[in-house]
Amino acid sequence: MRAVLCKELGPPESLVVEERDDLIAEPGTVVVDVKAAGVNFPDTLIIQGLYQFKPELPFSPGSEAAGVVRAVGEGVGAVAPGDRVIALPGAWGAFAEQLRVAPEQLVPIPDGVGFDAAAALVLTYGTSHYALKERAKLQPGETVLVLGAAGGVGIAAVQIAKALGARVIAAASSKEKLAVCRDNGADELIDYTTEDLGARLKELTANAGVDVVYDPVGGDYSEVALRRMAWGGRYLVIGFAAGEIPKIPLNLVLLKSCSIVGVFWGAFTMREPARNQELMAELMGWLADGTVKPVVSKTYPLDRVADALNDLLARRVTGKAVLVTGG
Repeated sequence: MRAVLCKELGPPESLVVEERDDLIAEPGTVVVDVKAAGVNFPDTLIIQGLYQFKPELPFSPGSEAAGVVRAVGEGVGAVAPGDRVIALPGAWGAFAEQLRVAPEQLVPIPDGVGFDAAAALVLTYGTSHYALKERAKLQPGETVLVLGAAGGVGIAAVQIAKALGARVIAAASSKEKLAVCRDNGADELIDYTTEDLGARLKELTANAGVDVVYDPVGGDYSEVALRRMAWGGRYLVIGFAAGEIPKIPLNLVLLKSCSIVGVFWGAFTMREPARNQELMAELMGWLADGTVKPVVSKTYPLDRVADALNDLLARRVTGKAVLVTGG
């Protein structure tokens, strides 16, 4: 099999694709033939040694894949060869033609859902679902601001907020990206490269502010968004794609009696597996009935993994980028 390997920490160009021995299904494990693997912002960090998890070298990046069960080890009865599944290996391992995981790291792919869409689903939609439903306790009729709304988690947040009955204000960096946000359910649009984010939020909420801010970006817009929070609002800290971790004046939190809420979906899945399974079942139902639909802007072969990661870093990706094996 072929696999993308990180042999030394560095930029995407330092990754290599090499032939490796086929994987064997050891007792209690499942081997999956990977058809597609989702590309996510943490992948760009882990290969540079900048992520909270630091695997031993060499390793294959990638945290989500979709494919077909190739073989099952002794003692595995939950899945069988030929099953279509989403595989969640953890923080790395998915950028390869084969992947070995425990059966509890597999999720069945609903009928009618392709491998590309399935590979683009779990990390971004799992994060957004957990953030909005579990951490923000989003209620129907509330207003949500989504920063970086045209990215993978941003589009997921727009779709899920609408599914939960919210009014969604999408903020992104171009008219083209905002058009995608509107196509995915956003009610109001803000181009924060040409418009004043704070002034537009004041106008769109009649100075009442937004109930929930979904922020995967960080940087300069975080404090502006916090200043436009409604009384009792919830500010969701998803990540820092802009590269800068903002320093927030805590007096703003006091004055608005609002909450800054951390969102670490990966840790949640390990600490509360039963609740995660409940949320995942709801998410898979939404996927099956079309309530949510991953947006895959581009697919790349394994040999172009550096292009996929660089496009993500340069914010040229709308929705999700996906690696495909061709197998």
